[in-house]
Amino acid sequence: MGEEQKKKLEQQLWNIANELRGKMNPDEFRDYILGFIFYKYLSEKMESFANELLEEDKVLYSNLRNADDDKEYLEAIKEDSIEELGYFLYPWELFSAVAIRGNSDINSFILEDLTTILRHIEQSTMGHESEDDFEHLFEDLDLTSTKLGKTEDAKNSLVSKILFHLDSINFELKNHDRDVLGDAYEYLIGMFASGAGKKAGEFYTPKEVSTVLAKIVTNNKSKLKSVYDPTCGSGSLLLRVGREVDNVSDYYGQELNRTTYNLARMNMIMHDIHYRKFDIKQEDTLENPQHLDKRFEAIVANPPFSAQWSANPLHMSDDRFSQYGKLAPKSKADYAFVTHMIHHLDENGTMAVVLPHGVLFRGSSEGHIRRYLIEDRNYLDAVVGLPANIFYGTSIPTCIMVFKKCREDSQNVLFIDASKGFEKAKNQNHLRDEDIDKIITTIQTRETLDKYSYLASLKEIAENDYNLNIPRYIDTFEEEEPINIDEISKELKSLDIEMKDNDSEIAKFCDELDISTPF
Repeated sequence: MGEEQKKKLEQQLWNIANELRGKMNPDEFRDYILGFIFYKYLSEKMESFANELLEEDKVLYSNLRNADDDKEYLEAIKEDSIEELGYFLYPWELFSAVAIRGNSDINSFILEDLTTILRHIEQSTMGHESEDDFEHLFEDLDLTSTKLGKTEDAKNSLVSKILFHLDSINFELKNHDRDVLGDAYEYLIGMFASGAGKKAGEFYTPKEVSTVLAKIVTNNKSKLKSVYDPTCGSGSLLLRVGREVDNVSDYYGQELNRTTYNLARMNMIMHDIHYRKFDIKQEDTLENPQHLDKRFEAIVANPPFSAQWSANPLHMSDDRFSQYGKLAPKSKADYAFVTHMIHHLDENGTMAVVLPHGVLFRGSSEGHIRRYLIEDRNYLDAVVGLPANIFYGTSIPTCIMVFKKCREDSQNVLFIDASKGFEKAKNQNHLRDEDIDKIITTIQTRETLDKYSYLASLKEIAENDYNLNIPRYIDTFEEEEPINIDEISKELKSLDIEMKDNDSEIAKFCDELDISTPF
């Protein structure tokens, strides 16, 4: 599928979302439209898989019925489907069958049946390897909510309308590469994020920032054993890493928000990541980590900036924090996330994390942890200053910190000031392709570029008392052009003469019109 067709699919889906949203908030309607697209995807995947199994018998899956003659077919397909796809749908539960019934003249009330079908998809995985990846996946698709309408008929009408419009789009799963529909799905997530204001930062990292992080952790690699995001949101960062290499063996993530956790699992499946290849958990990463025994080759994250956390003294016996001697402050969990990620980083791994600028220079316990990471561990590899106002929900300037346990250039730390490389937009600034390329090329070459990058020795950093504020290392001062006082004086005199001439002209017109002058 070409880029033009992909954009067409994205636009079709967004148009449907806009047409049917009504008065619902974008972040509320998001859960419905994305949930229904996901249901349609599962249905098409199921039907395509079943038709391949039935090809020799020249039988179409959609024609099978709950009759004795077809039960043998259905049982065999169910077993294979749960093993391969991780779930199962009967022919009469497929999206297209429900959409047709919902828009027919007879027996068109589908809400109860649809709720049962969505629960059945989850239940079909129980006791199987895929159970964790499908459990409560549709819980945010509440078809009894008054958000869909005041009466049952109004709700049914809106849902039927959504299904009808989506059913008119053929996802053509067989003819597309795996990223086409997944990309369209992520496009919608991004569009909803752009309208969700402050809440957007909870579930989506802008594509350009995700790309920078992904390129950093995959530098000079064509495949990864594992990638991990401890605050994975909708999973966009994990998936972006997957795009930068030929293969990622396993994806791991953790997410606190239940709705966003469901969205992340859907996003993975929509990108055709097999259920055996991803393990995403829902819990508080700092207080209840779910992958403590694992180490990862690549780690990326965009944690909530300066979040509150318990800073419970009991954490001082936790291997993630104990070696640093101090905990991140209760009001700023940034370094708690950093040290958590360091704990999970494999010896040959790379970690890239987005953080508020304050982590570079704040003192007290944060300064103590920062110093330990550089002086004792020598894990810090690079610091990249990003432009302000490139994240949803906040305009503060941010940075990327890059860590490695086995650094190639172990005597220096690279500083990059990329804060001026962006395209200004109405509500938000954007990194352009050339801005991204410049950051990545500089990280690869580790060159010092005038007013852009600098390779600082560990000695210099120590002399700066482990303060990493970028202007300490990169001089971005731009000299103003010299001012010619004589020229300015002449210009002011010329303007004064011009103003007097204009006043005379205005006075002349006022006399002719027999009105008083405005001065």
